[in-house]
Amino acid sequence: MLFAHGFGCDQGVWGPLLPYFAQDYKLVLFDHVGAGRSDIEAYSQEKYGSLDGYAADILEICAVLELENVILVGHSVSAMMAVIAAAADPRPFSDLVLVAPSPRYTDDPSDGYVGGFTHEDIEGLLASLDSNYFVWAASLAPMAMGNPQDPSLSDSLRDSLCRTNPSIARHFARVTFLSDTRQQLKDIHTRSLILQCTDDLLAPPEVGKYLNRSLTQSTLVQLRATGHCPHVSSPGDTAAAIRRYLDDNQ
Repeated sequence: MLFAHGFGCDQGVWGPLLPYFAQDYKLVLFDHVGAGRSDIEAYSQEKYGSLDGYAADILEICAVLELENVILVGHSVSAMMAVIAAAADPRPFSDLVLVAPSPRYTDDPSDGYVGGFTHEDIEGLLASLDSNYFVWAASLAPMAMGNPQDPSLSDSLRDSLCRTNPSIARHFARVTFLSDTRQQLKDIHTRSLILQCTDDLLAPPEVGKYLNRSLTQSTLVQLRATGHCPHVSSPGDTAAAIRRYLDDNQ
């Protein structure tokens, strides 16, 4: 199982989920460039000016480590990196596990697609980020995490956001929130599990249904977990859904 973390996090975010799989699977974790203990010198605005650069890193990890029959678990924007990677080269992957994914965050009135945000919403969010990254991180964390009854969860996400290199985070945020990977969905023939969260402000229910219709070999599961980070807020529920899916398909 290869785990790809979402925006503003690092590989440590998977900690609560790993014990559920450690006995039965080889687990591979990494940090995207600019996050965690990654080599910031490897960062290039040109390469990472789209999600393609991050997807290329996932394929390179598979090649260098000679990984086969990979269950690629991607959270949020990394779920779409997983889609791009599998579209480019499906050979390493047996399954994609897409946790709180969204192929496009902005609505598209031209075809009725609902992403949950207007273009003006996203531009306002990015302008706020550019104005003061740390204040922006403090406001985004509780919105993304949800679960206001446990503020320690949003505090943890805020701290993770604040550990991310701010200049890289600004660029990564723009790439993330303005991305549109809908066209790649038709090229995916890898089995896929879509985990849709309850009360997820970043990926509303319409997004999960859209992905389920668009990915020909996909299974959509509605989690009881709330917010955008179910692997953190409800790892048992998330792990159970993944295990059921894997047991049914392997």
